[in-house]
Amino acid sequence: MFRIDVDGEHAIVEFVLDGYIRVQEMESFVQELEKATASLSGRDIKILADLRTLRPASPEAANMIRRVQEYGLRSGVVRVAELVESELVALQLNRVAENSHTDKILRRFWEEAPARHWLIHGDEVEGARPSSRPMP
Repeated sequence: MFRIDVDGEHAIVEFVLDGYIRVQEMESFVQELEKATASLSGRDIKILADLRTLRPASPEAANMIRRVQEYGLRSGVVRVAELVESELVALQLNRVAENSHTDKILRRFWEEAPARHWLIHGDEVEGARPSSRPMP
């Protein structure tokens, strides 16, 4: 299951991937995510990915995630915040992000509030300190 929302005010594409995502469902997700990203064209786009309940993806689904991340980079995505709880999923996502080169703009968080704050404000807030513990 997936859900995608767009926060037009802050140019954030928010999505949730839940459970085990079959390849056909991943194809639908990728199409919807590309549409949502394109709707913010010309802006500095941020991604908030809630993957806390995602189960490890098949190699085909992981490859689709890599391709959509590459699309995002070409389309103006400047920051990606991932909410992840599973170490296994985090390790799989690390490989995918390295292959797509998204790892350079990605941070992982335990909670949504600090992730959203970083997406909106980046590292430019004076006196800001990371408010989440690092993920593997």
